[in-house]
Amino acid sequence: MTRLHGKVTYVTGAASGIGLACAQRFAAEGAIVVGADLHTTEAWGEAVAAAPASAFHQLDVRDEDGQLAVAASIRAEYGRIDAVVTAAGVAGGGFVHTMTLEAWQLVQDVNITGTFLTAKAVLPAMIEQRGGSIITVASVEGLEGCEGGSTYNASKGAVVLLTKNLACDYGAAGIRANAICPGFIDTPMFRAVVTNLPYADSIRAQHKLGRFGRPEEIAGAAFFLASDDSSFVTGVALPVDGGYIAGHSYGLSTMMFG
Repeated sequence: MTRLHGKVTYVTGAASGIGLACAQRFAAEGAIVVGADLHTTEAWGEAVAAAPASAFHQLDVRDEDGQLAVAASIRAEYGRIDAVVTAAGVAGGGFVHTMTLEAWQLVQDVNITGTFLTAKAVLPAMIEQRGGSIITVASVEGLEGCEGGSTYNASKGAVVLLTKNLACDYGAAGIRANAICPGFIDTPMFRAVVTNLPYADSIRAQHKLGRFGRPEEIAGAAFFLASDDSSFVTGVALPVDGGYIAGHSYGLSTMMFG
């Protein structure tokens, strides 16, 4: 599998979860893979072992100077940036009347401002080369509300609209921008937040396939959006959610097929 052969790809949040899975898939497809995260892990090196070249940067996506430095380093080393995946993110939620401004702002700063700064950093290269694919990681919770979602849902809804705007603003330069909207995916962040909730089974049941997703299933969508197979796809918010937002279920299918 070398369908990304020679493409220079950049993944934030690359040390674990969805970002790590994207780095691994891109490497397997022959891409040059550059990752960034607050912390590195041994899993990163294993993930990109198949890549023709790779690099890792410790980065807080809220740091504009750091973002610009990473993008400059990629351009200096490889001459271009063909695709970026903005997988860095944090969880958060609660009811608005009990939430602190600090808790609200942290999620906004990482999820939406971090996405904005990543796009801002890579766009000069993509404009110069007249092409590129920006792949943001939003959420089904950026497409519809849920109880207790507040700050997380607001941040991911903003990611969706920012991505559509990027598609509008930069399509004339040959740059595509699309958002992946995962359902609930079994990642370290998911396990820390969701697994022990008393209503975790209810959340699982909202996925029409009857299970939570896997990081590699999101990486498959990211691969499609980074590849030439999606050359006429831009401005899309793509749910990869096991049917989470397909509609409401009341147990009838379980009665018939379960």
